Amino acid sequence: MTSYLKMSKEELKSEFETVKKEYARLTSMGFNLDMSRGKPGADQMDLSKRIFDLVGNDMGFKNKDGVDCRNYGGLDGLVELKDLFSEILGVSPAQIIVGGNSSLNMMYDTVAQAMTHGFGSEPWFKQGEIKFLCPAPGYDRHFAITEHFGIKMKSVPNTKDGPDMDIVEELVKDPAVKGMWCVPKYSNPEGITYSDKTVKRLAALKPAAKDFRIFWDNAYAIHDLYDEGDSLLNIYDECVKAGNPDLVIMFTSTSKITFPGAGVAAQGASPNNVQLLKSRMQFQTIGPDKLNQLRHARMFRGMNDLKAHMKEHANILRPKFESVLAELDKELEGLEIANWNRPKGGYFISLNVMNGCAKRVEELCAGAGMILTKVGATYPYGIDEKDSNIRVAPSYPPVEEIKKASIILCVSVRYAALEKLLNEK
Repeated sequence: MTSYLKMSKEELKSEFETVKKEYARLTSMGFNLDMSRGKPGADQMDLSKRIFDLVGNDMGFKNKDGVDCRNYGGLDGLVELKDLFSEILGVSPAQIIVGGNSSLNMMYDTVAQAMTHGFGSEPWFKQGEIKFLCPAPGYDRHFAITEHFGIKMKSVPNTKDGPDMDIVEELVKDPAVKGMWCVPKYSNPEGITYSDKTVKRLAALKPAAKDFRIFWDNAYAIHDLYDEGDSLLNIYDECVKAGNPDLVIMFTSTSKITFPGAGVAAQGASPNNVQLLKSRMQFQTIGPDKLNQLRHARMFRGMNDLKAHMKEHANILRPKFESVLAELDKELEGLEIANWNRPKGGYFISLNVMNGCAKRVEELCAGAGMILTKVGATYPYGIDEKDSNIRVAPSYPPVEEIKKASIILCVSVRYAALEKLLNEK
């Protein structure tokens, strides 16, 4: 395809007339499509239906240690799930806390604890202005937590290997910097997996603030789309080697493995951090939903069960991702107006359009009946200074709808780019 950047004004006008006609045709078709959130589809959730048959009068209510899961107790979770999550997060079972259905809730709670009681230091709220490092584009709900607590966010650009570590290492010299958000594998939205070098540099950080913590949200730890997925270095082992065992707190969940609203979340950390977190949990709860934990423990008796289950997820998700990528390749490749990632896992495709065009693309898509993630949501304070990044979430709709949505997306990208280029001629 001929690059738009090499077209004359007359050629651009002719192309724009063609694109406008196609856009008008699409808007007349009455679509109602949504690729705004990375939710599992109903077909994915159906993979876990049998979980409801694994606890009851016939199966019993006790775990392998004889704990009656209907009753109070078990503050930090069932031993079976500690074993399972320890393999996912790469720490010993004793370093795992198994909670309710939401890892985001555990992250919020951990920040809240630091605000009110600190991490072996004065509470954060007593220390004046505090700051968090936010690799961007990133996960909007991470940014929402920090903004909610009045924490100042410092954006850090991503590279193909993860956050720009030269910038990170410079910023942590500020004692007001208390934390950093990370989605280290198949990051939201760019699908980046941190390189070994990046993980080692993070583990070896020497922050000025002794109560600095890396919030390691390994949400997509086992969410590969292909047999050969990305590999991620164990950050806790690297922290120990670097003499920083308390630096990282890790999070994950089964939200995109079983049910987003009825999964199980976990966090893992050093013995010191776990002891501190558990000492505060005793004032919040007498124990988590152990019946739900027991269901999950009986469904996934080990990593082999879990990996087999995730292959079924991949078989559903892969055609959806490939449908979007095929349309992007077909309609935008060579035009020099956009670029996109090709993730090996996770839940998102990151599309970068011409600077100043992302909001216009969002507007055009909405006009044709297709909803995207709000432009800017992947940046702190909702501000994408380049107005260029679009997060595409292909997991929820069926493949047939994704194909239609991808056509609308590509036409909208071309429309917005041609508008911009003609205005600049």
